[in-house]
Amino acid sequence: MLPILLFFSFLLVSSSPAAVQDFCVADLTSPQGPGGCSCKPPAEVTVDDFVYSGLAVVGNTSNSIKASRNTAFTDKFPGLNGLGLSLAQAARFRCTATPALRRRCLLGSVTAAFIYLDNIFLKKLKEGDIMVFPQGLPHFEVNSDRTPALIWVSFRSSNPGLQILSYALFGSNLPSELIVLDDGEVKRLKGILGGSG
Repeated sequence: MLPILLFFSFLLVSSSPAAVQDFCVADLTSPQGPGGCSCKPPAEVTVDDFVYSGLAVVGNTSNSIKASRNTAFTDKFPGLNGLGLSLAQAARFRCTATPALRRRCLLGSVTAAFIYLDNIFLKKLKEGDIMVFPQGLPHFEVNSDRTPALIWVSFRSSNPGLQILSYALFGSNLPSELIVLDDGEVKRLKGILGGSG
């Protein structure tokens, strides 16, 4: 009797009280609602729903900011649905700065920072270093070396929203006079990033 009681005690301790089901693989054929994706019927779930190989390849860095981002979000990795996390790989091949919670430098080095009030928390990350950015604070990483850098990123959502400030300001139709910069510089940046106005 005691071994059976211990077994059931272990099951109670090892399961999450918040989880209604063990997993909820995203059904990408159903419409997405405010709570995320619907669950695929368990009989249709395969091991491939829990494996994603898309981060093994460095993305295309022949763009205006010389950087790439490969994501493992629910739309590409349905097994993440409901787990509250996602991953991304960011490659920086030249001196670029783009914003993007948690960073791990795997190759090369980058200078990373976040800003809080009048403080800048800045550190040069080398291979194997990890830096956490508090949610919602402005942050960036810059590859200031002449060698490529590869970064792993994790988010605390399976389908996070990403906002790159330079594209939001200069890749949009926001009127130039609302941006407090020299008008010529604003037009130059809008030309690079495809904005108008």
